[in-house]
Amino acid sequence: MTNPPPHAPLAGVRVLELQGLGPAPHAAMVLADLGAEVTRVERVGGRGLQLMDPEQDPALRGRSRTLTVDLKSDEGRDQVLELAQDADVLLEGFRPGVAERLGIGPDAALGRNPRLVYVRITGWGQDGPWAGHVGHDLNYVGLTGALHAIGEADRPPPPPLNLIGDFGGGSMLAVVGALAALVERASTGRGQVVDAAMVDGTAMISQMLLSLVGAGHWSETRHSNLLDGAAPFYRTYACADGRYVAVGPLEPHFYARLLEGLGLDPASLPGQYDRSGWPVLHQTFERVFAGRDRDAWAAHFEGTDACVTPVLTFSEAADHPHLAQRATYLRTDGRQQAAPAPRFSRPAHPAPQR
Repeated sequence: MTNPPPHAPLAGVRVLELQGLGPAPHAAMVLADLGAEVTRVERVGGRGLQLMDPEQDPALRGRSRTLTVDLKSDEGRDQVLELAQDADVLLEGFRPGVAERLGIGPDAALGRNPRLVYVRITGWGQDGPWAGHVGHDLNYVGLTGALHAIGEADRPPPPPLNLIGDFGGGSMLAVVGALAALVERASTGRGQVVDAAMVDGTAMISQMLLSLVGAGHWSETRHSNLLDGAAPFYRTYACADGRYVAVGPLEPHFYARLLEGLGLDPASLPGQYDRSGWPVLHQTFERVFAGRDRDAWAAHFEGTDACVTPVLTFSEAADHPHLAQRATYLRTDGRQQAAPAPRFSRPAHPAPQR
């Protein structure tokens, strides 16, 4: 049980979360972090892929209560619809048509509560020829073009974890949709259905790259562009201890600080944006960065404008002085979790419960 501050942005908003994987529980966590009262409904025998004990999962923090319901029974259906009758937002991540077959789809739920915002999170969306297909983050990101842009030219595109489709294009899109529908409801008095598809969200967060492609400033040949590792001043470098630094001084005045910190004479090197000279710069930077340990380089560039930072593990990141002071990561019962975000001038977040 959590007790959000009365002035939390979503204080008083009631969310009904139907158990799902990945983006749906993450969206519910974000809404709970913002002060919403979240009731989670778990399905009898319906956990499917389970990577950890739900009792120890920080992504399930902030739920006001958790109920176990047999959604295939008449009693379970009626219980969900009764909960929906008093909710402001319903979150579900079923394949299209599943909620309807269970009798808890949008028509049934909004029939009970016309003010309900019914948020549906799927990979392919509620319509289209692939709507009924199965898939995961990698599939959705692959179809949108985003996956093709990631990685080295002579190697297969690497899985970018599941950050892009599930969370950047899925849960965060669902949260935006839920909040926008709540704002619209304030003037119309009516709820609506939000179709949050990961393919749509991935395309949306790719807009800057699409703009660059359209303007002729981005090649669809992987590892040949400014932000995909081709530029020697926007990539990672191995250090003497086998760990890495991230180097990103895109602007010429920041790049000058990089050369200064590396002890390199600009007059002896190709120009920053002279692509024909990038192989020379790659080799030069690789050689120099290999001469010191990662943390030595981090200390060397600390406080400069060279845009050089250490590549940390999750456990290291929690102890970095900047993230530690901001409490970006928290540890509860020995488990690391991300702190609620964003931050507000009036404290809005309860302490995470998990």
